[in-house]
Amino acid sequence: MPKYLGLLILSILAVPGNLRAEPIDFVRDVRPIFEAHCYDCHSGEEAESGLRLDVKSAAFKGGDNHGPDIVAGKPDESPLIHFVRTDNEDELMPPGERLPEDDIATLTRWIVEGAVWPDGVDTVELADRMDHWSFKPVQADEDAELTIDDFVDRRLNEAGLNRAAPATHVEWLRRVTFDMTGLPPTPEEVAEFRKHPDYEAVVERLLASPRYGERWAQHWLDVVRYADTHGFEVNTERPNAWPYRDYVIQAFNEDVPYDRFIREQIVGDALGEDAATGFLVTASVLLPGQIGKDEPSKRLARQDSLDEIVNNIGQTFLGLSIGCARCHDHKFDPISARDYYAMQAFVAGVEYADRPLNTPEAQKQRRELAKLKTRLKEVEAELAAFTPFVGNGAERPMVNARTNVERIRPTSAKRLRFTVLATNRLEPCIDELEVFDPDGNNVALASSGTKVTASGEIQVANRHDLTYLNDGTYGNSSSWMSNEKGGGWVILEFPADVVVDRVVWGRDRLGKYDDRLAIDYRIEIDPGDGTWVPIADASDRRKFDDAAKTPPFSTDGLPVEEQIAAKALLEEEQQLKKRIASSEGAQLVFAGKFREPDTIYLLNRGDPEQPGDVVPAAVLSSFDSLELPVDAAEQKRRMALADWIARPDNPLTARVMVNRIWQGHFGIGLVETSSDFGRSGATPTHPELLDWLATKFVENDWSIKQMHRLIVLSQTYRQSSAVDDPAAVAQDADVRLLWRFPSRRLEGEAIRDSMLAVSGELNLKMYGRGYNLFDKRGGLTGFEPVETFKIDGLRRMIYAHKVRREREAVFGAFDCPDGGQSAARRRESTTPIQALNLFNSKFTLDRADAMADRVQKEVGEDVQDQIVRCYELAFARTPEAIELADAEEVVLEYGLPVLCRVLFNCNEFLVMP
Repeated sequence: MPKYLGLLILSILAVPGNLRAEPIDFVRDVRPIFEAHCYDCHSGEEAESGLRLDVKSAAFKGGDNHGPDIVAGKPDESPLIHFVRTDNEDELMPPGERLPEDDIATLTRWIVEGAVWPDGVDTVELADRMDHWSFKPVQADEDAELTIDDFVDRRLNEAGLNRAAPATHVEWLRRVTFDMTGLPPTPEEVAEFRKHPDYEAVVERLLASPRYGERWAQHWLDVVRYADTHGFEVNTERPNAWPYRDYVIQAFNEDVPYDRFIREQIVGDALGEDAATGFLVTASVLLPGQIGKDEPSKRLARQDSLDEIVNNIGQTFLGLSIGCARCHDHKFDPISARDYYAMQAFVAGVEYADRPLNTPEAQKQRRELAKLKTRLKEVEAELAAFTPFVGNGAERPMVNARTNVERIRPTSAKRLRFTVLATNRLEPCIDELEVFDPDGNNVALASSGTKVTASGEIQVANRHDLTYLNDGTYGNSSSWMSNEKGGGWVILEFPADVVVDRVVWGRDRLGKYDDRLAIDYRIEIDPGDGTWVPIADASDRRKFDDAAKTPPFSTDGLPVEEQIAAKALLEEEQQLKKRIASSEGAQLVFAGKFREPDTIYLLNRGDPEQPGDVVPAAVLSSFDSLELPVDAAEQKRRMALADWIARPDNPLTARVMVNRIWQGHFGIGLVETSSDFGRSGATPTHPELLDWLATKFVENDWSIKQMHRLIVLSQTYRQSSAVDDPAAVAQDADVRLLWRFPSRRLEGEAIRDSMLAVSGELNLKMYGRGYNLFDKRGGLTGFEPVETFKIDGLRRMIYAHKVRREREAVFGAFDCPDGGQSAARRRESTTPIQALNLFNSKFTLDRADAMADRVQKEVGEDVQDQIVRCYELAFARTPEAIELADAEEVVLEYGLPVLCRVLFNCNEFLVMP
């Protein structure tokens, strides 16, 4: 007990009995002190540090960082007393002024006497945080005849407004085609609809198109912040993320029921959808090499990775910012810090990592891969037979950065040492040091038990580490780098005596780097007696010439018949390696690895170094009482969570999703904050309509496509977008009441895809590894954009390799999310760079040329026919007379590609009609 506090208590107790007989009364003695000195900061919903002193339950709960602040009977353990008595000016409360000693004595005596705070004396009441529209059960309207238009008209009538006139047939066709597929309708589709304006048939055709899934998957990937790199400073490639992207596309195309869609993304490994759990690990993450090696750094990184999963689940499916309760109870919503860690416990066994796909196709590929690897080993052994023996008197090939073979007479060894004596530049680097026995087995692999030591190393996360020297992975990004310029050594210690037939090494087997190459070296073995016996060096190799380009394997000096055989083997080896690389990538998915769950604690202030009680997996306690045993199995945890979220009576799940669908069609949801349905989010403009849609959603077996049908076939959706009602503009400029269709600019992806479509170049190949938008697929900085695209690069933009936090050079300016954070709704900016990119970029120039070529092939050399076709392709209409005349002048003077380039930049091409 602090000395001053003990003296204070003694002084209180020393007062004569007749003067201290009457106990401290909270209302008479304590509350006036709080009102005069504390309420300015510690009352109301915005109380600082989360500490309220105007309500009993909140006061005894305490603040965010040091609750409870009042411990009955124990003033020495009550932070309240500490803060009013401290000599530390940074902690003193109230700030800058010390309470009178009489007030401090009163507060201390009140706590000594038990801190009695009678019920019913508070002048304010805590708000019921569950008294919020989205936390209440969905209210189904009993009128079965109601439609979307009835709800919209009701709100318009209340405001004295009316719906706009219908859009024209072609305006609606362009709108719904862009909306459902992200592409413009073809002139043939337009002509057919003019003849037979069957709205329902159009909607069914669009929903059945594979392009539908590509379009609506993009909306989903925005929300879950999908990207193909890991993020943060190093931002290395995440090469096996794309199967999750493909899963989402396929799920939308197949109209997987939304409750099933939820379950698959949380526990797809139990439901036959391995790639679906990529959802859990879409966020940025620090990889092991980027985390400090001390235990506190590891614990903090683990907490950060789990936090991303909880945030993703909460925002995406529930529209709740659960992550705001990581360090303290949520400021606005009924989510406690204990709730937050209970949600963490559901996913405490999820690791950010690749795992093998467990599908029939993947299993077949694994069998084929095993055969390919067996054959590759045979080919390499056969090639080694054509390599001259070390020291046989013949000059061996010059060292090269890719592969160098040291063929020796079979020799027994316990250890092998590779010493670098000189390099062409800088510190030496070896990507893989391989030692083969006469049977072609690489006995140097760490997986075989071989240990490695070195003179020193330079470590770079996910790139250079001693353990990479014998991990079986080629390339600069998996290599050892010495810390000695021009020198250094490594030693391989085998688990048992081995027979060495040949040693193979390289600086970069992938051929991207040729610096840091050992041009003078010595290889020795220890036969088991502790001595080092030289077996190879560079003395019998051709003198190194940095300017020369030597192939990985040289047939120089071999007899003609051996040269022919060796070249055939080299060709087979190259093809085998390509097939193996392709096959290995196709069998993995970055969808999380699942292991024994971590023990989850209630962390004080979110600090992993201040663990409190063990917390079992449980759903948000204000919403339900579901709780699992502390030792619940990992997969069972995720299954329980998914089942709770996907329950039909969950008040949030259906509302959140139908709002996202509505936003996809109208540009903004009935609830503007589509990932925040909590108390700090927006209220719905049409609450009855939202609940009606949520009810229909569940009644129709959670069918997303059925929601599309209801929306796009409504009269509300079919309205004109014309701004021709001044009274409506004055009252509802943002069109939240839907008195007209709210037109908007197409997203960057839709603009790019549409340019390819009208130019006739769009490659409709689906799925698979993404094409490059930059000169590299991950890394620190210095991404150079690809300017010219070939066949694969002419696919839809959803199939591009997405580098996190690096926007695409041309279309990224049109507010494409960068994958750093969830993009619940894209903002729509207007900037000069957008116009510059769209008019001057190489991409636009190439598409304009291609569109001109297409038009000339389709209609011939007549300029007016060409112009008409251009308008049909770009705008789904023919030009007016004045447009035709103006365009003809442009084409005759500057050429047809210039007209195409102009059309790409017109609002009519870029804006949803």
